[in-house]
Amino acid sequence: MRFSSAGKMALTRMLLVSMALAALQTLGASQGVQSRSFSIENDAFYKDGEPFRILGGEIHYFRIVPEYWKDRIQRAKAMGLNTIQTYVPWNVHEPSEGEFFFGDPVNLEAFLKLAQELEVLVMLRMGPYVCGEWDLGGFPSWLLSKKPQLKLRTSDSSYLKLILELQVDQWWNVLLPKLVPFLYSRGGPLIMLQVENEYGSFGSDKQYLHHLVSDAREYLGNEIILYTTDGATDDALQRGTISRDDVYAAVDFPTGWDPVAAFALQKNYNSPGKSPALSTEFYTGWLTHWGENLATTSPYVAAAELDKLLSANGSVVLYMAHGGSNFGFFSGANTGGKETIYQPDITSYDYDAPIGEGGDLGEKFWRFREVLSSYVNFPLPDPPQLPSRRNTGTVVLQKLANLFQVLQSLSHEFYLQQAPVAMELLNQSFGFIVYRSRLPSHAKPGSILEIKKIHDRAQVYVGKSSQSLRLVGTLQRWSNSSLQLPDGSSAGLEIYILVENMGRINYGPFIFDQKGILSSVILDNVPMLGWRAYTLSLADVAEKFQAMPNDLAGFQRHGSIRIESRAPHCDGPAFYAATFESEAQMDTFISFKGWSKGVAFVNGFNLGRFWPDAGPQCSLYVPGPLLRQGENQLLILELENTLLHNKTLQFLGQHDWTCGKNS
Repeated sequence: MRFSSAGKMALTRMLLVSMALAALQTLGASQGVQSRSFSIENDAFYKDGEPFRILGGEIHYFRIVPEYWKDRIQRAKAMGLNTIQTYVPWNVHEPSEGEFFFGDPVNLEAFLKLAQELEVLVMLRMGPYVCGEWDLGGFPSWLLSKKPQLKLRTSDSSYLKLILELQVDQWWNVLLPKLVPFLYSRGGPLIMLQVENEYGSFGSDKQYLHHLVSDAREYLGNEIILYTTDGATDDALQRGTISRDDVYAAVDFPTGWDPVAAFALQKNYNSPGKSPALSTEFYTGWLTHWGENLATTSPYVAAAELDKLLSANGSVVLYMAHGGSNFGFFSGANTGGKETIYQPDITSYDYDAPIGEGGDLGEKFWRFREVLSSYVNFPLPDPPQLPSRRNTGTVVLQKLANLFQVLQSLSHEFYLQQAPVAMELLNQSFGFIVYRSRLPSHAKPGSILEIKKIHDRAQVYVGKSSQSLRLVGTLQRWSNSSLQLPDGSSAGLEIYILVENMGRINYGPFIFDQKGILSSVILDNVPMLGWRAYTLSLADVAEKFQAMPNDLAGFQRHGSIRIESRAPHCDGPAFYAATFESEAQMDTFISFKGWSKGVAFVNGFNLGRFWPDAGPQCSLYVPGPLLRQGENQLLILELENTLLHNKTLQFLGQHDWTCGKNS
């Protein structure tokens, strides 16, 4: 018998569901869990037939090193929480099309198993869009390379075709069977699964939402509550909820709103008796963008608002209970109403949450614990002891090489016949991209170089060769799109444009956010043609340095560093490196005061971006499990302040928020 491609996909899906259900029947029988149930009746949640109040907190497994998952969940329990809510970011688990990854440090199944062992319930927000101040709202960037161009989060025929053929039959085909063994009815911690996220704040395409619900039900059956979350306004709820008895509509609303009114409105969008009062995002703090003052909230006001919500017989999820860190290049960005108002998020996702980025328990934790303890009928456990910290010390870094000196060894080169293209079209997701050409015959001092659309920040260099480049100026998506060529500029000189992807937009109408140069490069009103592009993801930069000849980069093959003095003293971006000793795996914070902007790696792990010139974040959090007893390797790419050969960094016992606007 022959099957069409659609028939083969349907048959594969049926087999996977059948296998999962068979395994679950065996698991349920062996564990005696047939009586477990989590349901909605009489406008209340019921757990195993008894009324239940969700006291939840948002904790993202992908923002925490796995060694600290247990510590952070135990702190949440000590605050009084019985439930953890987390997103599942698609881009983390399918970084390249068709290549899935669920290993460390993002092993979702291990996280769910740990939650089960620690006796906390889990609400899973499985997308495909999640927001969360996460790059592209959790969508994988390879979606941005599809032709014709996709309209994300809609029933656009191209996007729906991709949803059906890729997201469901590949992404959800992998994800959902992994979740089935963890359903509460089968002995696991999963009580609710969210479809999409705050869709009413984006669109009103019911066909799109119905597709997602139907596909989720096909895999998961009716043994779990599916829910949507939207702001507590008629407009958002009308646009984002689904008129189906089997999809529960939850709400979120700003701290300070009247919870009684919000929950009354919520009832209008659920079936009679099916509307337990639930705020899935009670804001314990707020996000911070580069260049802003640090966002903080009063612990006393927040605790009073929490008590007000709970006294209205509400269930709640704290957003965030513990924020964690935007390690690597995963921090997202927002826009202030139009695409040019670009607001990239800082690396820390501390969020002024009651459990700080490094596990610190401030006044907000204790005030929340005091409130929550009055809504449970058992004494709360003590929180675990804070992991040990290193709070002193200095490390001296020395220059390894200028970026352009080692560019070809660290990147992939592409020849572009005409104008530059976006990094996604060159199969690049994160990091930097360099565009290289020669100044045309009409170039002269004072010539105007213009790039109308650049995402997100470009440093322009001109010189006779890669060894003699000088900075012309910086173009930024949110400020300027043109600059003048300096004295000495002439036809034939090399021009290098280093473009930084500072995080894709994660919320709002401009979420389709390609990176790199997205328009022509124009010199005195004439487009420049003929470019080479170098994709510089830095995904394995430490390993690439180690593989270079010692006389070029100074890395010896066994991993330690021998510093060479071959790097020319030009003002281009440069790599710095050092080794430092650690007696134990102790948490620390590295201060970047005195530096300008760049990226830091410890033992090959990307800690994220630093930008003390903008602030307010001056330091990066280094979890102890990233360190080794004995020698550790530190590698820095500094983008701007590279005239000095030697630079120093300080180890701190806590974050420093005193740079940029806060200095």
